[in-house]
Amino acid sequence: MTTHVAPARSIGILGTGSYLPKEEITNEEIARRVPGITAEWIGRRTLIHGRRYAAPEEATSDLARHAATAALQQAGVEADRIDYLIVATSTGDAPLPPTSSLVQNDLGAHRAACFDINIACAGFVYALDIARALVALRPGSLALVIGADLYSRFLDYDDRGTAVLLGDGAGAAVVGAVPEPYGILDIELSGRGDVHELIWIEGGGSRVPASADTVANGGHFLRMRGRGVADFVMENVPPMIGPLLARTGTALDQVAHFVPHQANGVLLGELVQRCGLTAARTHTPLVKYGNMGAASVPVALDEASRAGLLADGELLLLAGFGAGMAAGLCLLRWCVPGVGAQAGVQTQALNSRTPSAPFPPALLAQKECAQ
Repeated sequence: MTTHVAPARSIGILGTGSYLPKEEITNEEIARRVPGITAEWIGRRTLIHGRRYAAPEEATSDLARHAATAALQQAGVEADRIDYLIVATSTGDAPLPPTSSLVQNDLGAHRAACFDINIACAGFVYALDIARALVALRPGSLALVIGADLYSRFLDYDDRGTAVLLGDGAGAAVVGAVPEPYGILDIELSGRGDVHELIWIEGGGSRVPASADTVANGGHFLRMRGRGVADFVMENVPPMIGPLLARTGTALDQVAHFVPHQANGVLLGELVQRCGLTAARTHTPLVKYGNMGAASVPVALDEASRAGLLADGELLLLAGFGAGMAAGLCLLRWCVPGVGAQAGVQTQALNSRTPSAPFPPALLAQKECAQ
């Protein structure tokens, strides 16, 4: 599906924020928990060397609140000015109430209409498109878009295909009017429900309600068919780029930054080549934080922004893809955040952070590691 929103003004990102839990989980620790693998094996096949796990008292709404606070501070916006609050997550605090309602209450964003969307790792890009449309329809309004997931509570350590990849985190963006020619140029979304069986959590819904049997049988763990997921990404994401660039009159070599979902480092290396984006800087915080689900894109975006890696006016391509299956691309012209970023606003959520390096060219040749 292609979305065509023609706002009367440019809509873009006014500020970003992110939060990573304090507990660092190394590959050595994962290798102790997962039978039959080593730390070297994890690093070679995924390029991931660490991930963060939430503290026992933390839930997805807590991660989301921290990221949202940082984004609001950078944008110079008070929480009570937010008109729409959207949380993209597949690991909400509970089936009800919506996680967005909990975040709204914690932030004091009492004017905001709030709702969740669950499109897993594509969720942040989908939520950006919804926010863009809502803000365009109500001039002067503001949206707070959050991607947050807490996968460490859904891992089966006997399943090395998922346990080595996933971590916890949250990222956020304040969306509103920006001066032309900045802002979101266009967004391309795609859904493939015919391959929904590639990533799933079986238990806990209306079809397979939670019971002693679903718990005993591991029905509440996240499952994934890794090879099928990789094939989906390679077959579906690259063809989406051409139409998006054509509609915006953009040449591929004009894209300065690629900010993809942090699925797997080897997979991303191949995707960069398939998309013809080798001249762009690919941002890969997965090296430190692993696959954070819906948080992956906004965390990568915030880290790059705070490190000063995104120059004013540069073109960015955001890419989310995952369970559903679903994929989303967002092409935007970056507007460097104003007062908050220039003043070097820092929060506890961002302490001791280091920027991602560009995707190392030498790693692009490691396709065989994913096989």
